[in-house]
Amino acid sequence: MAGRTGEAVVRVSRRIGAPAEDVFRILADPGRHPHLDGSGMLRGVVSGGAVSGVGDVFVMRMYYERYGDYEMNNHIVEYEPDRRIGWEPRPGRGHPDVTANGAAWGHRWIFDLTPQGAGATVVTEIFDGSRMPEDKRAEVDSGRAWWQTQMVSTLERLTELCAAA
Repeated sequence: MAGRTGEAVVRVSRRIGAPAEDVFRILADPGRHPHLDGSGMLRGVVSGGAVSGVGDVFVMRMYYERYGDYEMNNHIVEYEPDRRIGWEPRPGRGHPDVTANGAAWGHRWIFDLTPQGAGATVVTEIFDGSRMPEDKRAEVDSGRAWWQTQMVSTLERLTELCAAA
């Protein structure tokens, strides 16, 4: 299931055959993110172990053709164990906006987990661009142009990681 055109929030859901706590454990471990990333942009974790609550920060190495190699500082803004985790990426070392006034674009990546009995979970990945400045939102077409397909891929990879666990 995907978000509708015209929204600043894009959602993609998938039923995964794993308990919510197993899914959450993977999502809360930034070291696992390159293995589940459907965008191909994540290169590895720079710092930060498994997150444990709002306020935690983990730094990821990234690559995007337009920017080259750079880092993103991901601030945990939502955290409910086994139910919801979300972070707000902010430009880090090597990103062209790192020194810009108001460098944080305000977008968030969120994962909602809805248990479906003991052995399954509906996982909804959310790109929330509703807090982004209009020029940045236009640059990424509110997440639709690019991320929707990658979000489907991320949830497929998450399914594979859960099956292998």
